[in-house]
Amino acid sequence: MPRQYKGIPGQVNRGEKPHGVARVISKRGFCSRSVAENLVREGRVSLRGKIVLDPDTPAFENDEISVDGKLIEVAQKFYFAMNKPRGIVTTASDEKGRRTVMDLFREQYAKMFPGRPVPHISPVGRLDAASEGLLLFTNDTQWADALLAPRDPSSHLKIYRVQVASKPSAAELKQMEDGFNVPPRVFGEKEEFMHAERAVLHSEGEKNCWLEITLSEGKNREIRRMLAHLGYEVMRLMRIQFDKYTLGNLKPGEIREIN
Repeated sequence: MPRQYKGIPGQVNRGEKPHGVARVISKRGFCSRSVAENLVREGRVSLRGKIVLDPDTPAFENDEISVDGKLIEVAQKFYFAMNKPRGIVTTASDEKGRRTVMDLFREQYAKMFPGRPVPHISPVGRLDAASEGLLLFTNDTQWADALLAPRDPSSHLKIYRVQVASKPSAAELKQMEDGFNVPPRVFGEKEEFMHAERAVLHSEGEKNCWLEITLSEGKNREIRRMLAHLGYEVMRLMRIQFDKYTLGNLKPGEIREIN
């Protein structure tokens, strides 16, 4: 018979699925999961009053967990939007020494809330360095997971404005909506089927145009690869909406709190 894990006295875990203790610590916003794993291995974490050494030790959301003898409470939830500029990488740190979205977030947060400690927070998904626009941040892992892996992808659409050299035809935009196989990024791997929920002309100039493309999936460099397959060079790619959250009037590099 499997062992039953009890939570804090007075609370019941009926029907709840346990997670690794390091993941629970991270979900509470105390630190990143990798840092939590190291804390456990160093013998600094106790679960229900006993030291644990395995980061995957099963723990429930409401379990009593301490680090260095201090009880780790569920952290306040934070939700932010950023207008990510081009050239900024979506990582916590970069081996090439490039500025990251976390560097930018910390700077902007300090301006908005002088003297207040910056919360442990992470971007929801990613935008590659050459892309710009709306990037969400949170320490609410359940909310982030729901946005990134929704049960109904059509309810969490992502909308982009894309500037391309020359002008795709209506037939080519319809091709993007119908979908087609795109060559792999790495030689030897399989082709990937990609499609846009919607691909329309937004505006045009003499030598280039802006498209508005809506995606329901988040495959790697999806828009760039689809357009490259059709023979079009992407000059700029900007995300303007993710689910119900919009870029609005945020200037490049700025952040704002969202509900």
